[in-house]
Amino acid sequence: MRGGIDGDGRGAKEAVTYGALRERLPGWLRRHVVYFETRLNEAVAQFAAELPDGVRVLDAGAGETQHKPLFARQWYCGVDLGIGDTAWDYAQLDVVADLTSLPFRDEAFDACINIVTLEHVREPARVLQEIGRVMAADGRLLLVAPQEWEVHQAPHDYFRYTRYGLAYLLGEAGFVDIEVTPVGGFFRLLSRRLLNGLQFFPGVWMIVAAVFLAPAALVLPFFEPLDEKKDYTLGYICKARKGTLH
Repeated sequence: MRGGIDGDGRGAKEAVTYGALRERLPGWLRRHVVYFETRLNEAVAQFAAELPDGVRVLDAGAGETQHKPLFARQWYCGVDLGIGDTAWDYAQLDVVADLTSLPFRDEAFDACINIVTLEHVREPARVLQEIGRVMAADGRLLLVAPQEWEVHQAPHDYFRYTRYGLAYLLGEAGFVDIEVTPVGGFFRLLSRRLLNGLQFFPGVWMIVAAVFLAPAALVLPFFEPLDEKKDYTLGYICKARKGTLH
């Protein structure tokens, strides 16, 4: 049940705008404008690159298994309940299952990714406990979750998370060495929201609105250094390790 900007009807309109940007913009500008998704993809790519060959990787909430190619050197298993988006193709999943009851033995995997999925489960604590159960001791976890985000994949959209909530849930599930990193601050959030606003203008009016909204959206991220705390953020990238005494 992978989340994203194209989860429901409103997000689908956004997807046209952001999809076009991703395809047409040069890499440096794409990272500037579509910052959250770019950072997310970079984090998954780095995570995959750092894993040894042949280790067992669980993609918990794999959706359309978009990250599978990054794990060509590892043994990848994509699991999802397959109900997040009716327009998605879940045919490439390895296993269709509820994340609260994974059909795997204890310590079956050496690593796990859970990417913008935790907001879509009704029992996030139980999901993380179950992920912890199927991970081997010292196994590595990469988790991405939103804090400031529009409703998407309705009605399967239940929660938003602070850095403290994520750290608590991970700790309770037996993870240690927890790192929770905000993906941008107030000015990137405001920039994103201005671009989101384009979806409310139909047809040619979107172009007119872009004349007023897009310049500010492009400039605002340059003020990011002013927000040192990053309490206003789109979401978090979390890294953790499965503890040995849980």
